[in-house]
Amino acid sequence: MAPEGTTNGTSSAAPAANAMAGLQPLDPEEFRRHAHQMVDFVADYYKGIESFPVRSEVKPGYLRPLLPDVAPEQAESLDSILEDVRSHILPGVTHWQSPNFYAYFPSNSSTAGYLGEMLSGAINIVGFHWLASPAATELEMLMLDWVGRLLNLPEAFLHTGGTGGGVIQGTASEAVLVALLAARQKWVAKLTQGGDISQSEALSKLVVYTSDQAHSCVQKACMVAGIEKKNWRFLKTSFDTNFAIDPAVFEEAVKKDLEAGLVPAFLCATVGTTSSTAIDPLKALGTITQEHGMWMHVDAAYAGPACICPELRHHLDGVELVDSFCMNAHKWMLTNFDCSLLWVKDSKPLLDALSLQPEYLRNAASEASLVVDFKDWQLPLGRRFRSLKLWLVMRLYGANGIRAYLRKHIQLAAEFEELVRADERYEVLVPRTFALLCFRAKPPAGDPDNGRTLNATLLENVNKTGKLFFTHTVLDGVYTLRFCVGNSRTEREHVLAAWDVINQEAEKLLKGSA
Repeated sequence: MAPEGTTNGTSSAAPAANAMAGLQPLDPEEFRRHAHQMVDFVADYYKGIESFPVRSEVKPGYLRPLLPDVAPEQAESLDSILEDVRSHILPGVTHWQSPNFYAYFPSNSSTAGYLGEMLSGAINIVGFHWLASPAATELEMLMLDWVGRLLNLPEAFLHTGGTGGGVIQGTASEAVLVALLAARQKWVAKLTQGGDISQSEALSKLVVYTSDQAHSCVQKACMVAGIEKKNWRFLKTSFDTNFAIDPAVFEEAVKKDLEAGLVPAFLCATVGTTSSTAIDPLKALGTITQEHGMWMHVDAAYAGPACICPELRHHLDGVELVDSFCMNAHKWMLTNFDCSLLWVKDSKPLLDALSLQPEYLRNAASEASLVVDFKDWQLPLGRRFRSLKLWLVMRLYGANGIRAYLRKHIQLAAEFEELVRADERYEVLVPRTFALLCFRAKPPAGDPDNGRTLNATLLENVNKTGKLFFTHTVLDGVYTLRFCVGNSRTEREHVLAAWDVINQEAEKLLKGSA
């Protein structure tokens, strides 16, 4: 009988071994040929992107019947794969890079960002600590200092400042979680120092505050960090404050929690909320958090990049009072997703919360505290060389080029706002600060649902045309249309065409209800 794993004395692994003998996964010439082919495909995609419906109209489950149920046993050509992308994948894509994409917040792409991603993928390191790839750590430190200086952040937030510094996270959701974990560690250590209460008892006392307009990532961070749901405070906002936190409301909430024997621990303020780009007053809020020793985090994921423009920097006044600050370069700074920038004033609480030193990662540079190990500034161990794409963006476009890009979008949004305000059928609901306009079609007198059905129908009818894609929110019970200009390729002609489509669909609706 033949031994296990053989047939008549021949190993069953032989065919696989023979096949592998001819496989050269990183042959330079094959890479050159395929890369040229892929670049041509991508360039053609961008060139023809306006021919696609902006929002995908496929039905759930559309893809499985179009593709095989099992992986191929034999290699296939790149030509056949790209044909499947054209036929099967692109119809199921919502085209975020279309100049007619006005939904959510933008996810910027650029030649520099794309080339940076390409270079990062080619080098393909796993930069968990300095020794794993010194250039990855040191370039990231430098890039966070570059952008920090463009934002005029206090020196303490820079790596040259001595106590804090910046790090690239995947998303602002990761950034707020990391900040909350640092704050939790700091407070639990302080409360348990005397040995009077346990860690679990200390944790049960911590209270987290944020706006009712804050991103849902704050809630998720509380869930992950073990903050009890009864200790989440969503501070009520309204049209009266343009949906920013009222410092008096925050101060009253803190006072009540102190009287109840709880510990006000963490505030997440926002510069540029998702629904309406509301701006929380950092200086007034920071004065309160400092009085009570709270950790204050600022989520400026969307609006942060705009604050490199001197005329908009005042929206960050008071940042010197906060403990951590985040903005997304991948939203509105020409850097492909993902690239969320987090700065902390003092890195010690972060390291206390997240630092581990397993034997297999020990090295002389880390042991001697000569270097920064970014594995201790995030949840995962592994990390990509994301600073490369930010470096390319900063160098290929320059700070002035990026400022001009941001100002262009803000100007286009201002022109769209003028069109809305000039048409008596619509109304602007909150002041526009950046490149998002919140508006609605005015409901007829006595409308039982205050325009919800009218505007929801208008939104869906416009999006179904495929000519543009935008979204909605609800502000203090009012159904609101959100039109956000921010795509890399959006020009004035696109904004004017979008306005025409909105008007055409509105006229059909209004005629039908007459």
